[in-house]
Amino acid sequence: MHDTPSPAAPTGPLAGLLVLDLSRILAGPTATQLLGDLGADVIKIERYGVGDDTRRWGPPFLVDKEGRETSESAYYLCANRNKRSLALDLAKPQGRDIVRRIAAQADIAIENFKRGGAARMGLDYTSLSAINPRLIYASITGYGQTGPLADHAGYDFMAQGRGGIMSITGQPDEEGGQPTKVGMAIADVTTGMYAATAILAALHARHATGRGQHIDLALFDSQLAALINQGTSYLMTGETPIRRGNGHPTIVPYTTFAASDGMFIIAIGNDGQFAKFCDAAGVPGLAQDPRFATNAARVRNRATIEAEVARLTATRTRAEWIALLAPLGVPVGPINTVEEAFQEPQAVARGARVTHDHPLAADGKAHTIGNPIKYSETPVDYRRRPPLVGEHSREVLADLLGMDDGEIGALAADGVVDLGQEDAA
Repeated sequence: MHDTPSPAAPTGPLAGLLVLDLSRILAGPTATQLLGDLGADVIKIERYGVGDDTRRWGPPFLVDKEGRETSESAYYLCANRNKRSLALDLAKPQGRDIVRRIAAQADIAIENFKRGGAARMGLDYTSLSAINPRLIYASITGYGQTGPLADHAGYDFMAQGRGGIMSITGQPDEEGGQPTKVGMAIADVTTGMYAATAILAALHARHATGRGQHIDLALFDSQLAALINQGTSYLMTGETPIRRGNGHPTIVPYTTFAASDGMFIIAIGNDGQFAKFCDAAGVPGLAQDPRFATNAARVRNRATIEAEVARLTATRTRAEWIALLAPLGVPVGPINTVEEAFQEPQAVARGARVTHDHPLAADGKAHTIGNPIKYSETPVDYRRRPPLVGEHSREVLADLLGMDDGEIGALAADGVVDLGQEDAA
């Protein structure tokens, strides 16, 4: 477990970079949180008086000392640490001007307005790159800036459906299954990671050219790319992949099995592992059977070998199988609940839970999921908890734009800048 210190100089490799974050929901905030974890100074532009849409996507919400739900949802907290919140009314010219002034200093900007939305405000790549030619500008939409669906709204669920992953997720038809979405927003998260990768590559290119560029990212494109082997199998053969439940399309046995006390996973990846499993299970001859001796043969005889493995696994408990197979190098493991996953000693050792001081929480604490990147020289740090709406409005305007209290107060009085969270913070 990591406890967050008060904000300090970042230790990550992107220290010194300034990110203008005009995104909301999940894909963009996932990318900008990653950049923030790596040391960048991320200025999150939120809607005046409202903030990021996900602040209201609950329950659950943080609960205060009186047991009341606060404005901070788990959904919002998951992707917004290491950012400073500046709340503006972008319908007002002064609000848009503030964004342009920040963009003039920024290295990176990310937005996820509908196509054309940023241009209507004069905050698109063409407008901002005219001010700052070194700006790297990423646009995230459901379907991208081109193509017949470019003007359609796109959410993760829609991308999962149109992008094919739901057709291969869930139990088979013959077992009463139906297309099923992944249990978290996989298209959003994948797009966010692609966005961060693209931005870092554009930074490298800028070293050579001195110029930034526009990056066009789509949930639909990212979901198609995430089909990986399943998508490539279709392109190779013309055969449409089907749902196999927990089974693997091209590796057998690689699925869930029932032990005497419940389900667990066996994920045999090669013929040597299969032979070790057979020896441990007391049926060494099974690995010599021509129907099962190679993975290709096992795939062709999937139903037969999976039924035989299931007969064997039913004779011992899950713990017994894990204790027996793991030391042999046979991939085996439990099917944890989310609670059990975070309680795994491995998760604890690797810092999977990050604890932040939080002024609204009943116990003064909020928790986020640790960044999986482990650097040897420039470690990820957790300088800032996810901010309250407008928590850093005054700080950002003073630090980046040199405004004094009088100027900031006037903007607040005109309804351009929201300072409403200052006292709570």
